[in-house]
Amino acid sequence: MKVLAMVLAGGEGKRLAPLTADRAKPAVPFGGNYRLVDFVLSNLVNAGYLKIVVLTQYKSDSLDRHIAKAWRLTPMFGNYVATVPAQMRHGPRWFAGSADAIFQNQNLISDEDPDYICVFGADHVYRMDPRQMVDHHIRSGAGLTVAGVRAPRSLAGSLGVITPGRSDLIREFKEKPKQARGLPGAPDQVLGSMGNYVFTTSALLEALTEDAWDTKSKHDLGTNIVPMFVKKKAAAYYDFANNVVPGSTDRDRHYWRDVGELDAYYDATMDLIATEPLFNLYNAEWPIYSWAAPVPPAKFVFDEEGRRGQALNSMVSAGVIISGGTVRGSILSPEVRVESGALVEGSILMDGVHVGHGAVVRRSILDKGVVVADGAGLGVDLAVERERFTVTEKGITVVGKNDAVPPISHG
Repeated sequence: MKVLAMVLAGGEGKRLAPLTADRAKPAVPFGGNYRLVDFVLSNLVNAGYLKIVVLTQYKSDSLDRHIAKAWRLTPMFGNYVATVPAQMRHGPRWFAGSADAIFQNQNLISDEDPDYICVFGADHVYRMDPRQMVDHHIRSGAGLTVAGVRAPRSLAGSLGVITPGRSDLIREFKEKPKQARGLPGAPDQVLGSMGNYVFTTSALLEALTEDAWDTKSKHDLGTNIVPMFVKKKAAAYYDFANNVVPGSTDRDRHYWRDVGELDAYYDATMDLIATEPLFNLYNAEWPIYSWAAPVPPAKFVFDEEGRRGQALNSMVSAGVIISGGTVRGSILSPEVRVESGALVEGSILMDGVHVGHGAVVRRSILDKGVVVADGAGLGVDLAVERERFTVTEKGITVVGKNDAVPPISHG
């Protein structure tokens, strides 16, 4: 049995701006050491699916460089993780949608001649053993299997919603419906699409060709391809609740998060520092892989009253220097510097952020290379901060890559 994995990584990620101002959504850092794309790639590699193409489009340079550094598989047995930009094989145009992205890259499929194709999204945080989904797909005899995760019915408008039928077939599928019925026995829940699909190769190629000729189609997997299979009674669903990942616990089993907007991204990231987080980064039986810069260990400097380098209830990456400052309930990525008298609380600081002497950073997300001036404040006066930076609905201040935070008068 030959399986090819295709990872869709071409989305703009507008709702994550300014974190996506200079990078593709799957390249957004997460959890100190990782990028969002690392989660799907780790799931595939841990499962032994080692022929992986990553289809890119918007602002892909950061993503391309990360995959080139972090995801070098041995070529001895033909294994690879390869990024593939829009090749414009069908004319001078970008991908018109997720289905069109695969249609334009059919040469990748013919080169490998797989029996089955895993088409997975690149920007969700979760652990999953895709082998179990592939096995389920084969047993079902369907042309397509959609992975479904149980979610609050209130979120139906942001998901593809699966209506289960008999024998694991999908009775109905609606993309981001305004109203959705709850599940039998769980009226407040729906079965939402995870954006993960397993196709029988011949069925996928036939559907893509049919869709390509449809001038009214949006050429999107969820909007067009899945309903096409449902109509033919050839679409099955796989309940993520049945997936068992080695090393998982009752608490983190079946965890899945769409972190496509800033508040969801902040909440999912901050969960990592909980005493018992919902998502456990420390599962050695199903590790999350990434690339680590060759930097020294973290260092905490000074132990004087009023000038003590310390981090409490926080995650601190390699290369960080906390020089007389205090960090509480925060996540610090590699090579962050926190100077004397500074206070960082409830915040996410990405690579190379510098927090100056006496500065205060609360409930903020600082992208790579941000410099917070001596005595500056963030998360202190949101009305003032909105004039220059992004402030979310939940009051999280977000500063874009390489920006500077000057001393601000907060009255």
